[in-house]
Amino acid sequence: MKQLQLKQIYYSYDGEKQVLKNVNLDIFEGEKIAILGANGAGKSTLFICMNGVITPDSGEILLYGKKITKKNKIELTKKVAFVFQQPDNQIIAPTVLSEISFGAMNLKLPQQQVIKRVYDAMDDMNLKVLENRATHTLSGGEKKRVTIADSIVMQPNIYLFDEPTTALDPLHQQILEDVIEKLSQQGKTILLSTHDVDFAYRFAKRVIVFYKGEIIADDTTENVFCNKEVLAMSHLKQPTLLQIQHILMKKGLLKQCNTFAKNIKQFQELI
Repeated sequence: MKQLQLKQIYYSYDGEKQVLKNVNLDIFEGEKIAILGANGAGKSTLFICMNGVITPDSGEILLYGKKITKKNKIELTKKVAFVFQQPDNQIIAPTVLSEISFGAMNLKLPQQQVIKRVYDAMDDMNLKVLENRATHTLSGGEKKRVTIADSIVMQPNIYLFDEPTTALDPLHQQILEDVIEKLSQQGKTILLSTHDVDFAYRFAKRVIVFYKGEIIADDTTENVFCNKEVLAMSHLKQPTLLQIQHILMKKGLLKQCNTFAKNIKQFQELI
């Protein structure tokens, strides 16, 4: 099922330089998508367009086939959660508990349901020991985990993560990956913008590459990372695992396969 559609989207911050140019996207239920591209390619602008923070200069956004207008833009906010790259741009409450509770309380849910959502989200992001901490005293990584919990508690259908591993140590990067995989297994649609090609390769089934505001690739993860022209244009490198696979194939230790899953299986058998 198509959840979100972007049709001929253009956007400029200054009325001159187009940050997004003729962006056309169909996002389907349950997809796992990585958005890649250099700084300034338009990835963050795409995300804040997709959840209604900004309105495109031209083009249409459709949610479940219904065109988004000023009157119903709130539906994007409810259904599409955006986790900012910089946590300080998102956190508004004085304590961790009040911050994570804020969104759920605004949904006017029963108190017990709010409490359950909040503590489940804190448990997911390993935040229970910090629930009474003042948010301004948190480290960058702790703030990042709080903003992710902010989104989880809202239980949206689509999650947009902008550079989600920024400021996280290896332990909490793994916790984040586990949470994202759990959300995916629940049927949630996940889009993440990242410079970490290894993370993108592990996570995504579909990769979309932006270059100067335009989509230059939209394909399976394997096909995009094997496209040398796209990688060169967008200054991306091949993921480490894919590089190893190619080395092993050249040495005859790994057979050429048509699917990522078969390559992984063969690689695991070798190690």
